[in-house]
Amino acid sequence: MNIFNISEIVDLGIEKEKKRRDFYGLCAEKFSQKEMKELFAKLRDWEETHIKKFNEIRSFIKDPKETEAYEGELNSYMQALLDDKLYKDVSPAKFSANVKTPLDAIFYGIGFEKDAIMFFNEIVNYTVDSRKEIIRQLIGEEKQHIVYLALLRGKVKNRGGV
Repeated sequence: MNIFNISEIVDLGIEKEKKRRDFYGLCAEKFSQKEMKELFAKLRDWEETHIKKFNEIRSFIKDPKETEAYEGELNSYMQALLDDKLYKDVSPAKFSANVKTPLDAIFYGIGFEKDAIMFFNEIVNYTVDSRKEIIRQLIGEEKQHIVYLALLRGKVKNRGGV
């Protein structure tokens, strides 16, 4: 079993941010509809901003002081958050195979944003107080991304596809 310290877990979280950024970039390129292109380009840029913020926060992460119910509990839980099949589908080849329609892209995007919120909610427990508000702001931004994607999903469904 791999044992990670919290800083390493944050590094892996940053890698997930990069995957989300790349996914949104692929979506912005794939779909020709203006509304789709603009939203996915915005989401891509927002994820890039998150990567920068988390790189800054990384140096302020502290070791957990909580006791575990059993040895390796924290590591097992965080590993479960990090090992996500969803992210294995984010490569140009798998993207092309799995994302055929705007609704497919929106579905993946909502899943990514939910995953980010869960991850950030855990990381906030392990950062110094002066940085917690930054992470909470990132969580709020991820929630807003879900709202944008959900609104777009409704429009796409009402039109029978974009």
